[in-house]
Order: sequence, then structure tokens, then C-alpha cells
Amino acid sequence: MATVGLSESLFERGQICGACFELRCVDDLRWCIPGTSIILAVTNFCPPKGHCNPPNKHFVLPIEAFEKIAIWKVGIMPVQYRRIKCRREGGIRFQVSGSSIFISVLITNVAGAGDVTAVKIKGSRTGWLPMGRNWGQNWHVNADLRNQPLSFEVTSSDGQTIASYNVAPKDWNFGQTFEGSKQFEA
Repeated sequence: MATVGLSESLFERGQICGACFELRCVDDLRWCIPGTSIILAVTNFCPPKGHCNPPNKHFVLPIEAFEKIAIWKVGIMPVQYRRIKCRREGGIRFQVSGSSIFISVLITNVAGAGDVTAVKIKGSRTGWLPMGRNWGQNWHVNADLRNQPLSFEVTSSDGQTIASYNVAPKDWNFGQTFEGSKQFEA
């Protein structure tokens, strides 16, 4: 699956990171490749300038993805898009970073809606602690949770919640990525 950057009008200040779209070229039989579409996962932001200026709704595609729906020579094409459910292999991934006074977690590989609207973290010696969104799907909390197994509760934009218990073992370290055993339905 290709990744895509979105203009500010679509990016929703990073809240839509992880969501999936189906895109196809429209309105130009000379440059569009008929009957083709691509599936994309939102991973980036297109800074407001040129085609990415509000209120434009713009997708910044890698060349390889663009060439599946249109001839690259044209550069910019009108597209038709729709949000779709994401299909992912394996469980939700949690990449842990931070320091002794805070934990930051990047959440990836989320199926279903694909984007996350709320996260809670729990150590073996704490209750559930709500995490705040830092940017995109980076979440943080001011807490020292070292030397405790970590559990996560993730809520997607369609309102579904999954709890992944003891995803990180007691001896986890910053910089490691852990995979939960559960996944949202695609």
C-alpha cells in the first residue's frame, strides 16, 4: 500500500494519520489510466503552499502510485477519492520512546478506520492513564512507567475500542516497538 501526504483541508491537524483512501484519476481521458484506482494510507502533511493551500483538497502521491492511475508527464490531475477501511496484517504496533518523566508512543498498523482518536496506557502499578495527542498518531503522557509491563487501550475514529494487555514486557526499553495481538476489523 502506498502512502500519501494530505493538504491542510484534509489532514485535520494530524488526526487522520493512518486512515486509508481509494483514489482514481478522473476527467481527462488523455492522461488518466482508465479503470484503475490505488489504495493509500495517510502518513504525511503537505505544507500550505501552492496546491496544498486551503481550501484545496490535495493528495501528494509518490511517483510509483501516481503512475498507476495517470501518466506522470501531466504532474497534477483531478481525482475522485473516498475513504475506505484499512486492511492490515498483524496487530496494532506501539513504538515506545521518551524518558524517565514521560512516555511517547507512535501507534501504527491500525486496521478498520485506520486513525486513532484516543489512547490510554496502563502499567502494572497504575490505572489507565489517558494519553494526549502530540502530532499525527504520536501520543504522550507524563508518567514514569519503567519496569512495568505496558497495556494500551486504543479507540479509532469509528468509536471502536481495543485493549491490548501486557504488550510490552516488564523489561522494555525506549526505542522498542511492540505488537498487540488484537486488530480492528477491516
